[in-house]
Amino acid sequence: MSRILAINPGSTSTKISVFEDHREILTENVLHDYEELKAFNKVIEQEELRYKAIKEALFKRGLNFSDFDVIAARGGILRPVRAGVYAINELMLSDLKNAVAGEHASNVAAFIAKRISENFDIPAYVIDPVSVDEMEEVARISGLAGIERKSLSHALNIRRVIFSTAEKYGFSFKEKNFIVAHLGGGISIAAVNKGRMVDVDSANCEGPFSPERAGGLPILELVELCYSGKYTKEEMIKKLIHEGGIYSYLETKDVKEVEERAKSGDNRARLILDAMIYQIAKTIGEMATVLKGEVDYIILTGGIAKSEYICEKIKERVGFIAKVERVPGEEEMLALAEAALRVINGKEKVQEYGGDYVD
Repeated sequence: MSRILAINPGSTSTKISVFEDHREILTENVLHDYEELKAFNKVIEQEELRYKAIKEALFKRGLNFSDFDVIAARGGILRPVRAGVYAINELMLSDLKNAVAGEHASNVAAFIAKRISENFDIPAYVIDPVSVDEMEEVARISGLAGIERKSLSHALNIRRVIFSTAEKYGFSFKEKNFIVAHLGGGISIAAVNKGRMVDVDSANCEGPFSPERAGGLPILELVELCYSGKYTKEEMIKKLIHEGGIYSYLETKDVKEVEERAKSGDNRARLILDAMIYQIAKTIGEMATVLKGEVDYIILTGGIAKSEYICEKIKERVGFIAKVERVPGEEEMLALAEAALRVINGKEKVQEYGGDYVD
């Protein structure tokens, strides 16, 4: 039996889970004082605070870092990488320190895991970062020279639900083709060809709108808005990423609330909800062309997939393409643990950050 500590930092908390092989025996969302966090200029500067908070939380449960066989940490925003498990090397830490691909709470995870690893002689890995990039070259072309389409997605959960679906039906995840729609506060929809995420639409910059992201927009109207003088650059980014989508129409990011309003006769709420469903289905249809129609499963996952109404409406539009599987919620902690187990059991090799995927 292997005991695994999974670490997943968020903006104001750090989620930790303890696994004995596949069995989760403990999970806790370790909260951090917001005022303390505000004192740091960069996320990685929070390492000491978060490390001590995790250590204390485990101690209260009768556990120490020395009790673990492996540390599995969420990958930060790195340069483009293949999917999989990565050793934490100096290049990775340097890139995270300099935020070469952007600031994110998960950037500190590798530093915490590395510290535990060195102090207690335990292997530590990061797994399936947001920047997993296995896109085909043709998919990178945007339509305007100088702007390239990028692969940023909920890769950790996307890969997890592919593994679980393959296990459920008794085949290797590399034998089939999938379209996975991760439906949460942000939405990412991926075409997965025999295990490779060959194309991704993320609501950060394209694809369907989400509860708070605008998704793809009419270009000329967007340009007019940017130059209207009403918003600064920072305000526009906030408007598109955090105040777009459902929120911009209905002033709420709670999809459950919107669904209840729609069922109660709020026609505006129903229209916006159905429009999001329409755009999700439309993007799934686009991804079917990426796979040349050879789609074995469509998987709906993430928090929004808990809604039977939304999933059934999507299924009505895309069910002709392939079998639709519903895997509601996020299983990121289990995804971290299972990836570590695949390494321990010799089913997956640890990769080195660098090589062809790093400039």
